[in-house]
Amino acid sequence: MAEGEADGRIAELVENILAETPLKAAGFIVTIYGDVVEPRGGVVWIGNLIDTCAAVGISETLVRTAVSRLVAAGQLLGEREGRRSYYRLSKAAGSDFAAAARIIFGSAQAESWQLVHLSGARAEERMQALERAGYARLDPRLAIGPARERPGSADALVLRADSPDSKALAAFVQTYWDLAPHAAAYRRFIDQFAPVVLLAQSLAPAAALTMRLLLIHRFRTVLLHDPRLPSAALPEDWPGMEARRLFAALYRLLSPLADAHIGQTFVSGSGPLPDVTEETERRLALLETQAA
Repeated sequence: MAEGEADGRIAELVENILAETPLKAAGFIVTIYGDVVEPRGGVVWIGNLIDTCAAVGISETLVRTAVSRLVAAGQLLGEREGRRSYYRLSKAAGSDFAAAARIIFGSAQAESWQLVHLSGARAEERMQALERAGYARLDPRLAIGPARERPGSADALVLRADSPDSKALAAFVQTYWDLAPHAAAYRRFIDQFAPVVLLAQSLAPAAALTMRLLLIHRFRTVLLHDPRLPSAALPEDWPGMEARRLFAALYRLLSPLADAHIGQTFVSGSGPLPDVTEETERRLALLETQAA
């Protein structure tokens, strides 16, 4: 397919994706930092943010307002070089982005379970944090979930749990987790992005970057809301694995053109951003085994 024809088809797909799942300026800017800026030093000119957001219908005014709010929230720090404004990730935001990248680009699912019993005055606050991380609340102070991380608190009792009976495990999961909305979100992701596979290598570099940003923005949203239960607990027709394979394959297909566009147009106060870095190559390598 010719480049112009592919770009026209991609424009239609972008319009449909935005109509089905509208973007918020701050969330999309976070995606730009996570995908483009963080693995290339963490600093970028605001003009690049404005141009990139314009491709998905986010105005300059909305970009500047969102950046100001991200600065106020401690996620970005502003710098000036002459008449240009640059924004870098704060140290705390950099740690958050690195944690999210491990989830998005990594493939390992937790294959064991743990019970967490909370005590102390902040038990409810920490229980809500566990629920956001995919745990199910069993009572006001007891939760169960995938054994990905140990709660960092001295007044949390952590007990490992085993699940040798697959039927009992399936019944338990159905009781405490509603997986239907997550399955529906994965299926919508697949429907939105599967048509891009045949077009990915025929795009203009700018269009390839736009589509890659939408791809990772949507996948991140779906994945980070998913409780990411051990595979033995999931239904046989679980669409999460198909969605991950599609994400991995399409991200790799789009990256040569998208990265070329970054190297040609994105700048920090010290000069152009590199098209590839050790971190971007590491991400692609992690995805290679997932795309099959």
